[in-house]
Amino acid sequence: MTEPDRSEKNFEVEHVLKALVEDNEYVERNPDEHFDKSRYMDPSVLLEFVKDTQPAEWKKQSVNYGEEAGNKFLDRVEGEIEKRGTLSVLRDGIKDRGARFDIAYFKPVSGLNPEHRKLYERNVFSVIRQLPYSRENNNTLDVALFINGIPVITAELKNHLTGQNYQNAITQYKVTRNPNEPLLKRCLVHFAVDNDTVYFTAELKGSQTKFLPFNKDIVNPEDERGFKSSYLYHDIWSPDSLLEIIGNFMHFQQENELIFPRYHQLDTVRNVVESVWEKGAGKNYLIQHSAGSGKTLTISWISQHLAQMHNNNQERIFDGIIIISDRRVIDRQLREAVKQLISRRGVVVWAETSKHLREALEQNRDIIVTTQQKFPFVVKELSGLEGQRFAVLIDEAHSSQSGATARAINKTLSYGSLDEAEQAEEGEDEDTFEDEIARDIRASKRMENVSFFAFTATPKAATLEMFGEKQADGSFRPFSLYSMKQAIREGFILDVLQNFISYKSYFKLLKKIEEDPEFAKRKATALLHRHVSLHEFPIKKKTEIILDHFFKYSIDKIGGKARVMLITASRLHAVRYKLEFDRQLKELQSNVKALVAFTGIVKDGGVEFTESIMNGFSDTQTRDKLQEDPYRILIVASKYQTGFDEPLLHTMYVDRKLRGVHAVQSLSRLNRRRDGKDSVAILDFVNEPEDIQKAFTPYYDDIVLTRETDPNQLYALESK
Repeated sequence: MTEPDRSEKNFEVEHVLKALVEDNEYVERNPDEHFDKSRYMDPSVLLEFVKDTQPAEWKKQSVNYGEEAGNKFLDRVEGEIEKRGTLSVLRDGIKDRGARFDIAYFKPVSGLNPEHRKLYERNVFSVIRQLPYSRENNNTLDVALFINGIPVITAELKNHLTGQNYQNAITQYKVTRNPNEPLLKRCLVHFAVDNDTVYFTAELKGSQTKFLPFNKDIVNPEDERGFKSSYLYHDIWSPDSLLEIIGNFMHFQQENELIFPRYHQLDTVRNVVESVWEKGAGKNYLIQHSAGSGKTLTISWISQHLAQMHNNNQERIFDGIIIISDRRVIDRQLREAVKQLISRRGVVVWAETSKHLREALEQNRDIIVTTQQKFPFVVKELSGLEGQRFAVLIDEAHSSQSGATARAINKTLSYGSLDEAEQAEEGEDEDTFEDEIARDIRASKRMENVSFFAFTATPKAATLEMFGEKQADGSFRPFSLYSMKQAIREGFILDVLQNFISYKSYFKLLKKIEEDPEFAKRKATALLHRHVSLHEFPIKKKTEIILDHFFKYSIDKIGGKARVMLITASRLHAVRYKLEFDRQLKELQSNVKALVAFTGIVKDGGVEFTESIMNGFSDTQTRDKLQEDPYRILIVASKYQTGFDEPLLHTMYVDRKLRGVHAVQSLSRLNRRRDGKDSVAILDFVNEPEDIQKAFTPYYDDIVLTRETDPNQLYALESK
């Protein structure tokens, strides 16, 4: 009986190469005969493609250079790739002495130009195995993919049966592949692949290279075509798919970072496009993507694709695309990303006022970006434009500046006690922009000319019903899901519940430390214990506990840059906490300062307080000031509990009852990653662990949250 071939070569040849050549019509080329190491390309394929598709331009080239036309052309292409990059040359072609050449043809957005379609079908895709890419050594790449002779993708393939996996491929790229090799710098993306898993990077930086997952789920599902990673070389690397990614997805972001879509982004955009093509305008979509999903890019790509879509009658499916957002950074990122992606095909405008918005709609601008505050105006205007079709993309439908919070900006609040303030304000933050969206849409007549695309990590039940997909059993599900669980497992956000501890458990830890003979009884612990009971205790004592925890545990996190947030039960609580923090920090002679954030005017003891008065500067500066020393503590009442992204935020202290989606949104302020941040912490004075777990379950289906902390962790705590 013949032993099965368990080698890496078997995976490479029998699966990857076979899929590319037999199913995707790639041409297999020989590295020794066809690859030009001096120009890092397959010159014969490129020359044949150009002569075949652009004979008139090639005639100009021949007149200009005579017998040297071929070499001069190849030198020009190589020089332009070196100067402008592969992406630019593939998209925009090159010019040489009055001749202009396309290096690749992309799929036309409509069927109005059949000649362009014929040219698109003449692109040549080829693959070279074991490519000796370096002039310095004999290192080879398992697979390199070419479009019209230009290398665009490299991949290292690992077979589990050899005892290796994708991590070995990543190590190979980081350690044994010189990132300054011209071919590696010129290729658009590099894949680390094994039988089950796919990772990628768009830029090699040696040991600093960041590989991102390109998987369908936390664990890839079975694939009837072979290995679980088959979708990569059967589907993603297919000619149509690859040209679409290069033509409509890849772009340069801030600091010249080349962006290649993650799998869930690519899949979402393509599924949306397919659905819109089949059903036209009028259907609503819910995109439930966790923080860390790259939602800004997904919105940009969807808006770009929708702006270009035509139906069978060669008419645009949507006359205009409107993006609704209310986060300053996102607004800027959205506008820049969309502008770059459709700069050759359309116009992006920013509508700051209702007047600007009306003008943009009347002028049929391709993509309009505006704020959440304009949403009621958008609904009103679109309901009167029955002859036109629109797509409205709504980003993060739970702004902290909306709903009841926004309506309280100019309101003076005066309460006789903290209990009265807490009772009066309890639940007021439940009314968010998400609720306002539902009200505005319901209040208008059914708009069959408008498709709404709602993007949120934590949709409420009403949002699911309005925008979700109705199931056979009557339930509703999102059109696309990228769960909190997947984002955590793939390393894009942190698990905020990993170090969640209720104050009851924290108190018990302190008691165990005191009773355990293996622990020294420290003065600070004894002092803390003397003032604490399992019952309610005043702001003064809670402030002592928070500052003790902050200075012992949090202050040195994230390289000494960690910020912490205290969530309070009301605006009056926030005011009194701020006064007490200021008093105790001064008493401690600490240079740390606390900020406060709340809306409106709070009257307490005959004195009026506002955020600006208490902080000493405009409330528009609070968010930015938190990033500056000595401001390390942020005390909030409703404000900044949602829609606030600050990667320096490490620890949260909770002195407010949190329920349902609001608990998830509030605690998730901690989950943003940054260099040096590998953990977060929550100390909760009010909520029970099981209630928090219940709140998170619909958005993260594999929560493990215990009531008690393992006593063995006491030693780690004491050491910290």
